[in-house]
Amino acid sequence: MGILDFVKGGVKEMAIARPDEAKDFWVWKHPDQTIPWKAQLTVDQDEIAMFFKNGQYVGSLSAGRHTLDGNNIPFLGQLVDKFTGGNVFISEVYFVNTREHPSIKFGTSVGDVPDPQTGLRVRLMVHGDFSAKVFDPMKFVIGLVGQRTTTNDAFIGWFKSQVQKTIKDHIAELIVKENWPVMKVSSGAYTEEIETFTVGALRKHIESYGVEVIRFGDFTISMDPADRDRLDKLVERAAYVNMAGGYQQMAQAEMMLGAAKGMEKGGGGGGALDGAGIGMGFAMAGQMMNQFNQAGRPAAAAAPTESKDQIMGMLKQLGELKAAGVLTDAEFDAKKKELLAKL
Repeated sequence: MGILDFVKGGVKEMAIARPDEAKDFWVWKHPDQTIPWKAQLTVDQDEIAMFFKNGQYVGSLSAGRHTLDGNNIPFLGQLVDKFTGGNVFISEVYFVNTREHPSIKFGTSVGDVPDPQTGLRVRLMVHGDFSAKVFDPMKFVIGLVGQRTTTNDAFIGWFKSQVQKTIKDHIAELIVKENWPVMKVSSGAYTEEIETFTVGALRKHIESYGVEVIRFGDFTISMDPADRDRLDKLVERAAYVNMAGGYQQMAQAEMMLGAAKGMEKGGGGGGALDGAGIGMGFAMAGQMMNQFNQAGRPAAAAAPTESKDQIMGMLKQLGELKAAGVLTDAEFDAKKKELLAKL
């Protein structure tokens, strides 16, 4: 039996539908471009079948069971292969899922962001999941065909890269624009605002592909552990030490101290260089203590009396500052004596 006889005899038995293992795919392409006349095509309720020929969109079919007959479905006439006597269609068929897809996981580094509260630069990461859907199947497939991203895995990879790029570009911008302390950002204080802003930015970025992000199911911003430890110590010290320069002055001192320690380690016996670095750190510490003392000299009648617990806490903090090299022995002893006199 020849191929034409086979086509004529077996055409009614052929069924085309998305296989069960591909039901959750965003897009599934039927593997055979040769489709017999009268073949049965089944489209599920949450998808649409789209027909292309030579890279051009021809038509689509919505949910239901369809008999592929050019007499009943006019656009199929453009797909008829005349070589087979009009018994075969030549077409690429894409099944596009139109329902909302939940729990798409993502994760990326936002990069180094300046903390408005302290001036320190900290590295932020963001991860979580989001849901998205196709709202324009034609834009979706045409955009993918142009990129040769017609498989589900290729699309997911491309789509997640767009999400992560947009998040990376916009979160740092938003934190700086709104002057949000990084500690509060990583604690979740501004998560709702960041999610709303990010969804809006994503929609503008990817809507030309017929896809939209609906919502984030989880959205967590965290910082590098070393940066968190550094920021925690700085905020805690500044809370106890009421300096005129506040966080900025403390941050500068810590950076100077770090530079001095780095020169001490890397000097390799260069005494003059080591002494200069350490001297810079101590000079900044001296400046801090002068400001500390000046800020703490309001009229006695107006100054509130510290409790015993507060004084003990300040003594502990002074010990930490001395251990960190921020305070000299003389500065530590003088301030310690002042605090003990209040007990």
